[in-house]
Amino acid sequence: MHTTTPATLTDRYVDAATRSIPENQRPDLAAELRGSIDDQIEARIAEGEDPASAERAVLTDLGDPDKLAAQYADRPLWLVGPKYFLDWWRLLKLLLSIVPACVACGLSLALVLDGQSFGEIVGTVVPVLLSVVVHLAFWTTLVFVVLERSGQDTLNGSRWSPDQLPEPRQRGAGLGDMITSLAFLAIMVGVVLWDLFVGFVPTDPGLSFLDPALWPGWILALFAVMALEAVLAIVVYAVGRWTIGLAVANGILNLVIAVPALWLLFEGRLINPAFFPTIIPDGGAEVGAIVSVVLGFVFAGVAIWDTVDASLKAVRARRL
Repeated sequence: MHTTTPATLTDRYVDAATRSIPENQRPDLAAELRGSIDDQIEARIAEGEDPASAERAVLTDLGDPDKLAAQYADRPLWLVGPKYFLDWWRLLKLLLSIVPACVACGLSLALVLDGQSFGEIVGTVVPVLLSVVVHLAFWTTLVFVVLERSGQDTLNGSRWSPDQLPEPRQRGAGLGDMITSLAFLAIMVGVVLWDLFVGFVPTDPGLSFLDPALWPGWILALFAVMALEAVLAIVVYAVGRWTIGLAVANGILNLVIAVPALWLLFEGRLINPAFFPTIIPDGGAEVGAIVSVVLGFVFAGVAIWDTVDASLKAVRARRL
């Protein structure tokens, strides 16, 4: 059984300071840094400080762990000036991880609904994404250049403190993760069965959202893949972490679910053809077409996100 204990400020500081260090240097740096912190804390305790105050004071004196990591790695903090480099880099990475994806999804959805072909969508989305990335980098950098010239000591006007330390990144797979995965799969099985045999429209009992023709072949195949997903969740918990092999298996299962679902969706065989015309007599077919496109993006997005998330966890765990 896996148990976890809350991370101390020192744990969080060491994790933050070593996460960007090359793998072969990380254990030595972590041991050296932790030993130095412990020595300074003990010295302060010997002078009469309580342990919590001593730890906080030592970490505050050490300063931003990212700057400390840059010194150990001999990595210069330049471009907009060392004073603002880390704030600039963190904000830019955050914007680049969110904004282009949102723009691509939103623009692609609008073009699909407008009836554009795949080639036309790609030809429109790619230049827009390049423009978005360039503008994000330029305007973010310009803002920090202006701040650099303002003479302010820090971005928020206050000194770095241990309260800004991030929690250690997840490297294993806890009991909560397994329970959440199994509960989600069980709920989805219940939802599918309820929809097919009872329905969710009170005014039309028995009207299912999914095409009744999917039963039993496609539905039983789905349940079989979901059972494999449950087994994978249990194995990941038993191993205690994601491995490359488990991440690959997770990606394959995502493909096995997403590809047939997308094919059925765009063949008009996933959603009950009578569902939207029944609940929306005027314009039900058009609403159904829009819902199909949105669901297609959702299926693809969830599969990609889950595959990437498991892969990143496996890579991080392998570095330990």
